[in-house]
Amino acid sequence: MFKRLREDIDTILSHDPAARSRLEVVLCYPGLQAILMHRMAAAAWRRNWKLLARFLSHFARVTTGIEIHPGATIGNRVFIDHGMGVVIGETAEVGDDVTLYQGVTLGGTSLNPGKRHPTVEAGVIVGSGAQILGPLTVGRGARVGANAVVLKDVPAGVTMVGIPARQVLPRSTEGTPEFHAYGTPSQDIPDPTARVIDGLMAELQALRLRIDQLENRDETGNFEKNEKTQEISQRRTSSFV
Repeated sequence: MFKRLREDIDTILSHDPAARSRLEVVLCYPGLQAILMHRMAAAAWRRNWKLLARFLSHFARVTTGIEIHPGATIGNRVFIDHGMGVVIGETAEVGDDVTLYQGVTLGGTSLNPGKRHPTVEAGVIVGSGAQILGPLTVGRGARVGANAVVLKDVPAGVTMVGIPARQVLPRSTEGTPEFHAYGTPSQDIPDPTARVIDGLMAELQALRLRIDQLENRDETGNFEKNEKTQEISQRRTSSFV
């Protein structure tokens, strides 16, 4: 128990430069406190002391702002940074060395019994406000950007952003992935929405060029046709008005 606590504290010290001492981490980090209370609630849950387990979970939510169902499986060295608004469902599984930021939801989309919450494998980072919904799997070392909504399995080592989440960076192939705060690398990453807008702007520019070409052709050899076209257009406009 003390070994796991020491590992938890060391993880926070290595991931958060604002942490200055072990005592500060124990007293002032709700993520650590929520994990410790979850371990007690999970032990009661496994012994079929369901009411006690739920009460401990509820007490942890009131005091830390983090809701972890006692039936959830939480690995070692899990870091919940800031933590307010984090929700982890009953059948969720969180692997070792996972980092979750505030507002993250590991939620279920089904009312049927059985596995209905996500499995987050080791080394994953989930940015603030991200929603991972359903019995899907987020692969080892993946990154989920802030406010992303993940509805399908995520391959190992990739970075996902957007609603619904899309892959924007390739699979990591070299060793242990580098830690990125909030699941977003410091380098610029493509924005799927901006990419769509850029495509529309390029198409609009191409249409403008085509219209200019047609107008120039009309001016050089198709005056009669152009006049007829303008007359038809004016008739349509007047009838619409």
